[in-house]
Amino acid sequence: MERELAMEIVRVTELAALSAAQWMGRGNKIEADGAATTAMRAMFDSVSVQGTVVIGEGEMDEAPMLYIGEKVGNGQGPEVDIAVDPLEGTESVSKGLNNALAVIAMANKGCLLHAPDMYMDKLAVGPALVGKLSLDDPLETTLLKAAKYLDKPLSNLTIMILDRERHQDKIQTLRRVGVRIKLLSDGDVAGAMAPALNESGIDLYVGSGGAPEGVLAAAALRCLDGEIQGRLMPADEEEMERCRRMGIGDPLKLLTMEDMVGNQDVFFAATGITPGEFLGGVQYIGNHRAETHSIVMRAKTKTVRFIRTVHYLPNKPLIGDLYLK
Repeated sequence: MERELAMEIVRVTELAALSAAQWMGRGNKIEADGAATTAMRAMFDSVSVQGTVVIGEGEMDEAPMLYIGEKVGNGQGPEVDIAVDPLEGTESVSKGLNNALAVIAMANKGCLLHAPDMYMDKLAVGPALVGKLSLDDPLETTLLKAAKYLDKPLSNLTIMILDRERHQDKIQTLRRVGVRIKLLSDGDVAGAMAPALNESGIDLYVGSGGAPEGVLAAAALRCLDGEIQGRLMPADEEEMERCRRMGIGDPLKLLTMEDMVGNQDVFFAATGITPGEFLGGVQYIGNHRAETHSIVMRAKTKTVRFIRTVHYLPNKPLIGDLYLK
């Protein structure tokens, strides 16, 4: 894949973020997600790839665009797998809360896991803990090992976990052991990335979230020298069979980074829609302009770019006419 693709895909996430941000706090997550998806799909037509969506908005009969199997790009570049979440954190946008992102991952054809839309149990770490922990261990054992390898007392470990009812047992364990906890209202991808970003202050990300978001996080962590392990959580035999139809022979196996994103080159881009752990949200700064904050990364070079962009809204495709109304 060509390095120019890094800047191409961040333009896609920027437009999706600008489109979704118009719906912040308006209580309509469906419209917000639709605006982001429409913008992202339209901008893909300018990207020089022969792309296939392997993680998207749903199956062909469930989503009008960016559905699984849809072809994207202008058809003139390399064959690639595409994973997208045009609006990661729909509730965050509809309620005006933090950590909503527009996200894309891109890898060579055949490298991205075709993750079904179900829960995945996850353990994400930064570079200092890569290869040292296992999702198979009890949570308390994982915390003890992490403290040892990081040379920290348990009381100085900071663990991030989604604030969900299903996580009450894990949260009680964290409190009993005595670690610091940062509860996350939304933003599964950003949460899993946090341990690999020094400025976050997060040592581990634990708990369950969406399986597609797990693959997106794996792409980011490949670029950041971090690691995520996952295990799908099919609820019944029907979901087990769905995994098998998508090429996952053992739905309950421990999924490694290589299982999720291969061992070749990967690009990852995200633009903040609302303020979050490491990116600012869309800000309207007057004079018909808005500011976005993005991150774009490439695994091959380990280059991480933080991009601040000022957009002149009347000239933006899809949203210019809406802005001027």
